[in-house]
Amino acid sequence: MNLIEFLPRFGEGLLVSLQLTVISVFFGYLIGTVFAVSVTAANPWIRWIALVLVEIGRGIPALVVLYIVYYGLPALGILLDNFGAAAVGLTFTVAAYSSEMIRAGLASVPRGQQEGADALGLSKTTTFLRVIVPQGIRSAIPPLMGLAIMSFQGTSLAYSISVNELMSQAYQVSTISFRYLEVYGFTALLYACIAVPTTWLSVWMEKRLNRGFVR
Repeated sequence: MNLIEFLPRFGEGLLVSLQLTVISVFFGYLIGTVFAVSVTAANPWIRWIALVLVEIGRGIPALVVLYIVYYGLPALGILLDNFGAAAVGLTFTVAAYSSEMIRAGLASVPRGQQEGADALGLSKTTTFLRVIVPQGIRSAIPPLMGLAIMSFQGTSLAYSISVNELMSQAYQVSTISFRYLEVYGFTALLYACIAVPTTWLSVWMEKRLNRGFVR
């Protein structure tokens, strides 16, 4: 049995994996930014709630998060299909990890930038949005790109809740063809074809961004 005839199934699985990656990274980074800002908020309630959520997201394995969302939330009346549960679970995990990267990036902005903005009479909101955030996000881009690569690889966990992503399709093809080595080797190659060039892009971007800091 030739594996070429199964290429459409691999393509469908890869597309689902990429969809999960885009959703979890996009919304995860947005929520992670909210977490990063909230962790340093003056209001202790906001600060502690954000901190607890971040630590839970970082402390619980992504697979367990997926199980909680898919199998646990229905007990509370929250029903999600397998793709929706995978998207929510992976987004929460990405948000927790990205929040620390974004927070570190914002904290890396020199104090003099804040003082300069104060001297110009800029409001705190304007200073944060126009001065701190652009520079902080610039510092956070390399680690965030690395997290995006890990998120793509982590979509394979969605196989455990029956999402037809790449790993799930590989398992189905292997059980039909009984060519386990070839199937999983080809699956690994597909993951590498996405992850390796993205890693090179991340390294290139980091070098480009660091040029502005060289004195």
